[in-house]
Amino acid sequence: MQNFKKISWVCLLTVNLLSAQYVHKFQNPNLPQEERVKSLIAELTIDEKIAQLMSDAPAIERLGIPKYDWWNEAIHGVARSGYATVFPQSITMAGSWNENLMFDVANAISDEVRAKHHEYKRNGQHDIYQGLTIWSPNINIFRDPRWGRGHETYGEDPFLTAQMGLQFVKGLQGNDAKYLKAVATAKHYAVHSGPEPLRHEFNVNVSQRDLWETYLPAFRTVVQEGKVYSIMTAYNRVRGEAASASPLLFDILRDKWKFDGYVVSDCGAIADIYKDHKIKKTAAEAAALALEEGCDLNCGSTYKELKAAISEGIITEDKIDLALTRLYLARFKLGMFDEDSIVPFAQIPFSVNTNEAHNYLARKASQESIILLKNEKNVLPLSKGLKKIAVIGPNANNVQSLLGNYNGNPKNPITVLSGIQNKVSPKVEVVYEEGCPLAEGLPTMEVIPSVYFETANGKQGLKAEYFDNTKWEGQPLFTQTDDQVNFNWDVNTPHPKLKMGNYSVRWSGFLVAPETGDFYFSNWAKPFQEFTIGENEKEGGKFKHHPKVNAEKIHLEKGKKYPVEVKYKNNFGDATAQLLWSTPKSNQLEKAVALAKSSDVIILALGLNDRLEGEEMGVKLEGFEGGDRTSLDLPKTQENLLKEMIATQKPVIVVLLNGSALSINYAADNAAAIVAAGYPGQQGGNAIADVLFGDYNPGGRLPVTYYKSVNQLPAFENYDMKGRTYRYFTQEPLYPFGFGLSYTSFEYSDLKLPNKINTSDNIKFQVKVKNSGKTDGDEVVQVYVTDEKASTPRPIRQLVGFKRIFLKAGETKEIEFEITNRQLALINKKEMLVVEPGWFTISVGGEQPKFKGRLDAASTQTTSSRFQMIGKIQKIAF
Repeated sequence: MQNFKKISWVCLLTVNLLSAQYVHKFQNPNLPQEERVKSLIAELTIDEKIAQLMSDAPAIERLGIPKYDWWNEAIHGVARSGYATVFPQSITMAGSWNENLMFDVANAISDEVRAKHHEYKRNGQHDIYQGLTIWSPNINIFRDPRWGRGHETYGEDPFLTAQMGLQFVKGLQGNDAKYLKAVATAKHYAVHSGPEPLRHEFNVNVSQRDLWETYLPAFRTVVQEGKVYSIMTAYNRVRGEAASASPLLFDILRDKWKFDGYVVSDCGAIADIYKDHKIKKTAAEAAALALEEGCDLNCGSTYKELKAAISEGIITEDKIDLALTRLYLARFKLGMFDEDSIVPFAQIPFSVNTNEAHNYLARKASQESIILLKNEKNVLPLSKGLKKIAVIGPNANNVQSLLGNYNGNPKNPITVLSGIQNKVSPKVEVVYEEGCPLAEGLPTMEVIPSVYFETANGKQGLKAEYFDNTKWEGQPLFTQTDDQVNFNWDVNTPHPKLKMGNYSVRWSGFLVAPETGDFYFSNWAKPFQEFTIGENEKEGGKFKHHPKVNAEKIHLEKGKKYPVEVKYKNNFGDATAQLLWSTPKSNQLEKAVALAKSSDVIILALGLNDRLEGEEMGVKLEGFEGGDRTSLDLPKTQENLLKEMIATQKPVIVVLLNGSALSINYAADNAAAIVAAGYPGQQGGNAIADVLFGDYNPGGRLPVTYYKSVNQLPAFENYDMKGRTYRYFTQEPLYPFGFGLSYTSFEYSDLKLPNKINTSDNIKFQVKVKNSGKTDGDEVVQVYVTDEKASTPRPIRQLVGFKRIFLKAGETKEIEFEITNRQLALINKKEMLVVEPGWFTISVGGEQPKFKGRLDAASTQTTSSRFQMIGKIQKIAF
């Protein structure tokens, strides 16, 4: 007993000595994180507390707490933060149907997130896009292909979305027992998918059935299985309540699912409560309502009014303390108040960023995501012995069309043209012509060549003045002549004496027009803060950077010198400065036809990019509005180019780079082959070439339905699922969800399924899959269930399982699945979630069952088995 007392006193003395070295209790890493958080909050004033509830949280210098900006993006690679590995866009990755691949990609992304964060910290930076709290993944259901942000999601199916989102969360957050690698943020909770122009005022009156069977399952999965640590709310209302202040949604999240992380509003969404939704009259009331219901963090500034709300007695300080507890616990779990030496993820070196292993993974991810939609007479794979290949189209040599939105800056992006050039022998002539713009009025932009710039003293280039402030004030630190405006300084600065986030550059001189016509100058890709050309409005213009405007049109005359000034300032790293233009294009179509006619094969790269579809954009072109689409057709410029290429009677291989589904009816009827590559990321061109020339056998499957026309769809604003997605669509699609061809064929046999299963039990079964062709390849085994005797309306069929497997030619594997009884549950007439007795059919194959017509050419098959659920109605917890 005496020895025990001595040991106890020694332990206590050790703890006291360790604690003594910390000025504040919360700094002691030996204490429980919850205790440290409580101690920290106790030291804050009310003003300090409120300031910490906004995403750009200021430093609290008296406590040694640095500034922290909660906003960072990494949906398919670290975004807006300099050079980063750019993986395929989310919807493209969903086409891989590979959960393990998704985990590997997310793990690589979180490596780069950590590496960048600590490099910024070493440079004294704590700004936007530099933190460890990532506002990804987007797990909204892509219910309608018109939604411009759909390519940020994992598609139209709740189960596929849930499984891909789950692996993204796990890969991002890591598996350490004490520390989070990064915080994943599932968004936008919970019923949100356009229209973009109405998102700040729109109300969704969703049924209980659609809410629980379609819109909530993915969120439930990432919360309960993935332990996602953050949720972002949507802009719109749900059943009359703003999503950022919804009793229904927060009750589900906190009470039913036991979510213990923090909730952040989408940017400006709290202000919408009183400005657009008109639920409350003042900012103070809106802030109080959102905080009261459970929104912890405000992306925006409306929470500044919480001081007034306390004075008015409509919110109490304990609600602020509760939100702060959740927020600071996240920061402690990220190791932000501990020495880097004891945080395992802080040891990831900056050199991991854009490393070659990640570049290889980007190519692998792109390969697995490519979907072969048509291959008439096995025209693919192509021979590498062709004499002349014509690469045509607005997406053939367009880097932006590789990337999707919320993207990083790839170091060496490979376009379709580059990939094909890399693939074939120098003896093969590869010719290129754009053929048409992406859409009428949407020209392809490129960096202005140096030869068209001239300084005041007649030298080539522009005068460049570099200032050690962000306002172009005083004498520049140094002045030089730059050839052009085309810089990416990444996490560095143009000069060692300049500090990241605190410098500006001004380029000035003259632009000499190479020809007469309409030129477009881009302020799309964040190239500058302000650009001026000409001496008055008649011969130029002045416009500031705005990311939702595509380009400015200015008429120039050949040989005339126009004064130009470009102003750039750096606020938070991501140091990219570019001045882009598009020169007048003439006879593009005729040139493309001439090249095509003299070639052996035409590779025609068509589709979309994030200048046409995306978040709340200022785009209004035929077929496009506000980031959304009003038509599913290709833009007319591309449709005309396609028809001209087909008319050459040469084999036309259509390569689609797009995020949302396209009604490519003419291509489906007339092209020799169609390859859907999505937004394939930095290695997209190489991966596409791998597929086209047979070095990779495509195994991707569609994560969305390709409809024949927008006329097959219900109204965009209608959130009812009836008539939408493969689960409820009763017409014939152009290409169905889950569809994709291969260079080999597969057969299914020996589906072993019990005849009777109790409603309380899960379902286990096996099936054999054989590669019956002559080529090794991947098969995506898909499991669908049909409820034949339901008491309420049910989906035609729904996905309940999938596995991507590799089979050598002639190889057979037995695959096992387990389907939970929850996956067979429905919302009954009493609005309860239950499993009912009745008859069900399970279909297993490489596609959905029972499709006819063009789809009979599929390289796979399905097998089905009918079984009976017996026993009592089984109630399932929401």
